Amino acid sequence: MKVGGFGAGLALRDQPDEQELKNRLHRYLIDAIEEDGVEVLDWVRPAVLEYVGDKVARFVSGYQLALTRHDLDRLTEDLVDELVGLGPLQCLLADPTVSEILVNGPRRIVVERGGRLYETDRQFVDDAHVMRVIERILAPLGRRLDEASPMVDGRTPDGSRVNAIIPPVALDGPCLSIRKFPDEQLKATDLVAHHTMNDEMLGFLRASVSRRANILVSGGTSTGKTTLLNVLSGFVGQDERVVTIEDTAELRLDHGHVVRMETRPPNVEGYGEVSARDLVRNALRMRPDRIILGEVRGDEVVDMMQAMNTGHDGSMSTVHANSARDALLRMEMLFGMAGRQIAEATVRQMIVAAVDLVVQLGRLPNGRRYVSEISELAAVRDGQYVMSVLFEFDRERQAFVHQDAPVTGSKLRGHW
Repeated sequence: MKVGGFGAGLALRDQPDEQELKNRLHRYLIDAIEEDGVEVLDWVRPAVLEYVGDKVARFVSGYQLALTRHDLDRLTEDLVDELVGLGPLQCLLADPTVSEILVNGPRRIVVERGGRLYETDRQFVDDAHVMRVIERILAPLGRRLDEASPMVDGRTPDGSRVNAIIPPVALDGPCLSIRKFPDEQLKATDLVAHHTMNDEMLGFLRASVSRRANILVSGGTSTGKTTLLNVLSGFVGQDERVVTIEDTAELRLDHGHVVRMETRPPNVEGYGEVSARDLVRNALRMRPDRIILGEVRGDEVVDMMQAMNTGHDGSMSTVHANSARDALLRMEMLFGMAGRQIAEATVRQMIVAAVDLVVQLGRLPNGRRYVSEISELAAVRDGQYVMSVLFEFDRERQAFVHQDAPVTGSKLRGHW
């Protein structure tokens, strides 16, 4: 039956809940847009808000629903987000305090603020709704996501990093992770202000980059490895040619001579892949003074270590590991995965010759990210790495400590 001139398929309870009201309004809007023959996707947001606001007001009046002006405005904003934005994620993407958005199926959206995770009251309608938003994100990226290819990584035009995974791999429905790209990149002084390190450590790292130490930044997920790498890259001299290589471009170097490269996954037919190793090899033909590899995670480790050993001092990369020593063992493991038949002792000598410093990052329970250790890799002795801890974070005292005495055989003795 019709109510107030509205379609028969829109019958409502006396006072529908918010989600039902949004669903009904969304259907009503789609019908109205088709009937009016308008292209709201081509309009600027204020025009869409005006159009949708008028339709919402007519709908609510026709059904004589008891809604306040605030409710009407919020409904209008949400519906505009559905039509031309990313639905329940739109306001989270616009929130500068949110650094990461995690969608675990349609009913659970979690955000990271200040290094800590918080539940939100935002929800999708169902799995299909999540899929529509994922497809809207991926459409400009030209990335494929279906049962045959149920995982995808990408980078949005603003630089945010996106990962999506769907059934059958995701058992509880489509999942989406968005690591937002900050409007303003953190500066070196911000790291001191946020107690990520102290002034002495910052000065040491600045001098290390200036004197062309090869630096490996290590840490777990979301400990700030890319942020620190970006800060360290800012200490490179403006007269040097820098080549950056990333799976998903996140580095923003304030530097006048940077060549940025990004890997490419294979196409639908399985062809056209450009790996990090391909790009490292190509970078060596581009006359770089320094190579910055966003993360070493595969067989590109061989070429990166060779580059650091053959005239590209001052290069940098990151690796996932829980301690400075574990970072070196991770590098060894990657050497083995590269399929090279190289003796363990030789691999360790190559790593020692290539890496000067390991900067280890951690994160405290309150979300604070910090430099837990800066260690020099000095030598291999009796088949074991000889490391000198130059700075470390004392968790009992909640203070950074400077160790004065480098080990015998230090490659950097007298330089700092």
